[in-house]
Amino acid sequence: MDRRAGGHGADLERRIEACPDLCIGAFSTETGEALASLLLKPVTPEQIGTARTWSECAAISGPLPANTRSLFGISLSSTDPVAVRLIFEFFWPHALKQGWRRIYLGSPMPGLAAWRRANPEAPIDEYVWETRNRLPRDPQLRYYYRKGFRRIEGWKADYFPHESSLDHAALLRADIPLSSVSPLWTLMPLSWLKRMRGLLFLVA
Repeated sequence: MDRRAGGHGADLERRIEACPDLCIGAFSTETGEALASLLLKPVTPEQIGTARTWSECAAISGPLPANTRSLFGISLSSTDPVAVRLIFEFFWPHALKQGWRRIYLGSPMPGLAAWRRANPEAPIDEYVWETRNRLPRDPQLRYYYRKGFRRIEGWKADYFPHESSLDHAALLRADIPLSSVSPLWTLMPLSWLKRMRGLLFLVA
């Protein structure tokens, strides 16, 4: 998932205005620099499945679906692993309280171009689902696997410009830990879930 996908200026403001409770950032206490961010919007699995490009997946246009438990996320990549962990730790109790069940994202596959040169006749599927030591072969897919995005739903060609991925992207899904008992969490006060956050993160 390309970090530039987070948008700038008017696009970023429009996303925050549309989904203020689903836009999260981690910032340096010393410089105020943004270390990591996660911008989410409600989607249906059908919308994600039929969208052809990143722009279609991420667009904020028209009414957002109300009866869904799925989110589409952009701009999660960061060179600061602590910042990414803190974003998840912060969002987890809110996600459980609000009944969210899963997060989708589109990820580049930067090893694809080199693999394709070595395997010009092989189908793309072979690379997308190939594993090494039970982890995805592609380095970016491994990164997201370790962040909880362990289900590859498929892949899309011409998803966004990314030379080393041949403009392809993998569609990934993370199931929010413990969300399968969402009716229970929605009944609990958010303050309780926040107090349980440390324990829940260890369980995850």
